[in-house]
Amino acid sequence: MQPYPLTISIIGAGRLGGALAIALSRRREKFRIENLVVRGESAAESARSLVSDLPDQDRPEILHSGDLSLIRSKIVLITTQDPEIEKISEDLARAVSYDPVVLHCSGALSSEILGRHKHAGSMHPLISISDPAVGAKSFAGAYFCVEGTPTAREVSELIVRELGGRPFSIETRFKPLYHASAVMASGHLTALLSAAFESLSKCGLDPENAKKVLFPLIKSTIANLEQHDPSKALTGTFARLDDATFEGHLRSMHENLTDELIDIYLQLGLRSLHLVEERDSRSEAIDRMREKISLAKRNLKC
Repeated sequence: MQPYPLTISIIGAGRLGGALAIALSRRREKFRIENLVVRGESAAESARSLVSDLPDQDRPEILHSGDLSLIRSKIVLITTQDPEIEKISEDLARAVSYDPVVLHCSGALSSEILGRHKHAGSMHPLISISDPAVGAKSFAGAYFCVEGTPTAREVSELIVRELGGRPFSIETRFKPLYHASAVMASGHLTALLSAAFESLSKCGLDPENAKKVLFPLIKSTIANLEQHDPSKALTGTFARLDDATFEGHLRSMHENLTDELIDIYLQLGLRSLHLVEERDSRSEAIDRMREKISLAKRNLKC
């Protein structure tokens, strides 16, 4: 590893690439962003604006995707969309005559997609980034999944720690399963809460007020999960095995909701019973409620 600052080129200056460019450029004693590689003049203008507050001598050069042969950085971060990563990796391998540490930032893909590079890895932050400037402040405290060759993991962990994040490693073969877990925790959680907001809006609240009404409950649930494992954090109808309330829910839901929303409720009810089984030995009550859920699911049209 060369002395500090370590030189970095970032291919892709969108939300994640832009956030990394801003955050890493603020750690000038450890890193120097040499290049931001973009596709098209509009993207080039956006990239320039990301680092416009840096002193002239610290501003990275803006390169276009056809200029990969100009890269000389010790570390290359590929932060493009997943379908583009393999081709960019191959183009980079053909364009440079040295062995940089090449890291992509996909959650779903492993380092194996960077097969032609000697020091290949992936470094994926477990946060949601919708804006580069805001995202640059979100890395502190975030967990990053890192995997790849020993050198790539070493560099990834260094970057993560300098960003204030917390690295953890998994085996390369588990990368798709890791990403599916993240989708359930983020994207699917958003979809679930959307279903809850829609359901409450059928009670006469407008969608925005339904969201406001439910958010304190959502936050308290997240707080409980931070303190307890899911089986202990679970509350409500299924935690109590309250089949009479469950049947009341179903009657009202059939009158007011689509089968799709009811199916979400029932499927998560089955998962709730799985959690109850972890802490409760009342097998007869659990079996009775599970059978009622199964019957309700069979009566759905979706």
